[in-house]
Amino acid sequence: MLPVNCGSHEDYQNFVVSNLRKYYPDPDALAKSTWDIIERFWHLDLSETDIILADKYSKFGPAPRTPSCMQRSYLLSIDFKVTSLTEWSAQLKINPLYAILSGFEVGDTPGVGTFYDFFNRLWDSDDSNLSSHIHPVKNKVKKPRTKGAKAESIEKITVAELLPQLEDTVFVSEQQPYYSMLQIYKKQFLDVSVSKGLINKNSLSIAGDGTPFVTSHRMRTHRICNCAEKGISNCNCDRFFSQPDCDIGWDSSRNCWYHGYDLYMLVASDSESDLPVFPLLNPASKHDSHGFLETFFRMKSFLPDFNVTKLLLDSAHDAMPIYEYCKHKNIIPFIDLNEKRGINVRYKNDFTIGKDGIPVCKEGLRMNHDGCEPSKHRLKFRCPLASRKNGCSCEHPCSDSKYGRTVHLAMKDNPRLINIPPRDSEDWKTEFNARTSAERSNKREKLDFKLEDGRHRSTKMWYCRLYHIMMLQHLDAWDMPYESALRKLILQTA
Repeated sequence: MLPVNCGSHEDYQNFVVSNLRKYYPDPDALAKSTWDIIERFWHLDLSETDIILADKYSKFGPAPRTPSCMQRSYLLSIDFKVTSLTEWSAQLKINPLYAILSGFEVGDTPGVGTFYDFFNRLWDSDDSNLSSHIHPVKNKVKKPRTKGAKAESIEKITVAELLPQLEDTVFVSEQQPYYSMLQIYKKQFLDVSVSKGLINKNSLSIAGDGTPFVTSHRMRTHRICNCAEKGISNCNCDRFFSQPDCDIGWDSSRNCWYHGYDLYMLVASDSESDLPVFPLLNPASKHDSHGFLETFFRMKSFLPDFNVTKLLLDSAHDAMPIYEYCKHKNIIPFIDLNEKRGINVRYKNDFTIGKDGIPVCKEGLRMNHDGCEPSKHRLKFRCPLASRKNGCSCEHPCSDSKYGRTVHLAMKDNPRLINIPPRDSEDWKTEFNARTSAERSNKREKLDFKLEDGRHRSTKMWYCRLYHIMMLQHLDAWDMPYESALRKLILQTA
């Protein structure tokens, strides 16, 4: 039958207060770190979860657990660093605090199977993975020649070909298997952070970065053909993969191979708490430039009210089509240059543009800034040796004018190297420094919330864990009242 509605969020708060009075009459008996978690969950309103998942339950059969209580309990397990659902189910029976905060009566808590039933309702697909278990063996990425370098892309399609394809693709959120989770995350966490002023959705500055996401120590696969019986050891037949959405990639930070996903995360770089906006799990071999495009265009479709005005990306995204797209959409790109793709570009015959976007004259001198014309999308530079009073002191002057040779760099000529603001300006450096917010967000997910410790085999379970960790990141960023109302209520009766 349909889940019994436990009432409003106020009813949940009253339930927690009455049970804490009963089992923990002395608030000082609990550690301060535990009280921080209690306070945050006591204020967390998850009543929208019951509404979103209402049609996922049958009208017949035994009464199920309340969805908001199941979700709150799973969030608590992550916050208390309990990575095993079996262990968490046992802790709910042993520890009254966990049961009370979840919204369950002490002694009447769900088992492991109930949690997995809840995850099945969060996942809008009959298949636990995005692709079939049977598929050909993928090409393995090549190990970089230099230590710390990222592996080259193995994609058969270029950024120039992929970008217009994704731009013209209509991504329907209701068709995504993680649609219900996205709804819950957006309505109860992302939109709340926007309402609190932590994220400016009307002028959003986005930082993007991919990070290795290890799911197992090795790839688990077996043959489904009879080539081995025929004496053929190295065949190209399809194989059965235990984790079909994962493959082998190169971890440049640890200088080793790994099996799993490439987690690409888009983060609000101008938020003080490095708040995540939208994630996507790609195969480990996916290059960051492709992972960004796959994630970015899905985010634009699923979060249409978020207006991106700035993009902060590392050198793996240094591709001309991305700059041209940003120019077309009035997005300011802050992308680090990749020297392998060329930096000393010839400009107006006798000048070159350096890696910081500054023109260099034929004598090898970097020219000085002499103004900016944003309306015309161009920058003005002047000879560094020219003086209006004494003329140019260069042995081989480029111009007879005392003002000296001037050069206008127009963005239309090379939007990759010519930026407004220029790459060597303080404005550009200050803005680009915020790109590390994506790395800090990934660090919180992987280390603070133990993302990789879930030990799951399906994409469904990894998405469930990932989205709930993102919810906790937003929850931690919300300001709590200076004086605890919950402790007051407990002490009043105690």
